[in-house]
Amino acid sequence: MSFMTTKVPTKSLLKLLISSSPKPPISRFFSTATAEDRTQKLERIADELLDLTKLERYDYSILFRLKLGLNRYGPAVSGVTSASPSAPGSSSGAAESKAAEKTAFDVKLEKFDAPAKIKIIKEVRTFTDLGLKEAKDMVEKVPVVVKKGVTKEEAEAIIKKLQELGATAVLE
Repeated sequence: MSFMTTKVPTKSLLKLLISSSPKPPISRFFSTATAEDRTQKLERIADELLDLTKLERYDYSILFRLKLGLNRYGPAVSGVTSASPSAPGSSSGAAESKAAEKTAFDVKLEKFDAPAKIKIIKEVRTFTDLGLKEAKDMVEKVPVVVKKGVTKEEAEAIIKKLQELGATAVLE
């Protein structure tokens, strides 16, 4: 079975869709003047949107999503939070729970033994995507964060490896 497709101009398609729209609710029958004004307003807006360039349409879509309170990942507001704590002691409990909830850690290289410098540079290259020169420059800038945003288990494994080679590394 073959289908025949034709290219319909966008303005014609939009007018066709507007003219064949479903019947309005009964509440709109009571005020016909405002319904006609709304239809004209929507047609004017649609015509203006169709006259925009691609770049302008892209900018408009971003602005429209921001005005609606949406972003790429969904609604901006995910839930209701209370603005004030229920008791004076609960604020310290909240700070402790935030510290306990930390899931991303940084590995910081604080110092190393000079004879182990080459081995440490090679190790830094294994867990980062750096080239030889970048890894060498990083190791020479001690103290420096060599890996950011890793899980606690991965960070501890990296620290253990660096300590075996003669470096002092800490978890932040």
